[in-house]
Amino acid sequence: MKNPDFKKPGYIPLFQTLRGDVVESIYFGAVAVATADGDLFAWAGDPEIVTFLRSSAKPFQAVPLVEMGGLDRFQMTGEELAITCASHSSTDTHLKTVYGLQTKIGVTEDDLLCCTHQPFDKASRSKLKDQGISPTQNYHNCSGKHTGMLGQATLMGVSKQGYTEIDHPVQQRILETFSNFCGLDPGQVQIGRDGCSVPTFAVPLFNAALGWARLVKPDGFPENRSQACQKITSAMGNHPFYVAGPGRLDTRLMELAQGKIISKAGAEAYQAAGIFENAIFPGSPALGITLKIASGDLGKRALGAVMIEVLRQLEFLSPEQLTELSDLGPTHKYRNQCRFPIGEGKPCFQLQYS
Repeated sequence: MKNPDFKKPGYIPLFQTLRGDVVESIYFGAVAVATADGDLFAWAGDPEIVTFLRSSAKPFQAVPLVEMGGLDRFQMTGEELAITCASHSSTDTHLKTVYGLQTKIGVTEDDLLCCTHQPFDKASRSKLKDQGISPTQNYHNCSGKHTGMLGQATLMGVSKQGYTEIDHPVQQRILETFSNFCGLDPGQVQIGRDGCSVPTFAVPLFNAALGWARLVKPDGFPENRSQACQKITSAMGNHPFYVAGPGRLDTRLMELAQGKIISKAGAEAYQAAGIFENAIFPGSPALGITLKIASGDLGKRALGAVMIEVLRQLEFLSPEQLTELSDLGPTHKYRNQCRFPIGEGKPCFQLQYS
């Protein structure tokens, strides 16, 4: 791996809102774009900032399931593999897929240790409210991931008890796998507990981007891992609805790009993507992209807009595709409660290139 050559300004302004002509709010963050060969291709801010990937790590957490033969053992469909990498919206389609995979593995939602929450999908929330039903574990956006981890325990022949703990064999194998993708030793990965209770990983943005680049171009891995990457990225790209849900950036971006990109958001305003070789122009390299909005972007103004702007600056998105995604960014027009126009939000950074 080559040492990146850049200055380290930390988090920098990536997105700003204006009321009239005056900047009113600024969202700081950082971006890293890497090649599968270990080059820092582009960046904004400090690409060595260490932060948690949260759910952007899910495709890596599914790799051992595929490497151990889970697709054949459990007769998994592409949709079921995609949902093990998902932060799904808990639509009926998502729930049916999770239930189906659990039946194949021989577990139930009572085995999941992810607790639960209300569905991301508005229609699904309203349906539960109208029926007076409280959401169960499968409604958790990570239920597919947890089901996949229980599948890994089955394949390894180890206890399913405590599968969310870092010292469990399932989590140890996932940690080794993830660190290998990122070009790090397991001891260099900082560990936290995610919202769904499994371990979550903090590494420099650059190393995470390297992992995503290797996910879409796994040429340097042994054949078994390379094939696992291809099956996971194919499942995500061919079944983008199962990775997120209606109207969400990951789903819409993958639907629009038709096999040229895979995308996965994480909590607290983390976003990752992998662009395949030749997707920008003939001969263009495979790229991994990671970005973080420092504040967590609880108002959901900045993350999608910055991601779309990164893709625009990389010349990945065509003008027609940018128009299709215009409701998500990169620029937002704001109105007040009386519907008067009051200002806009827009990116305010330029990628730097090696």
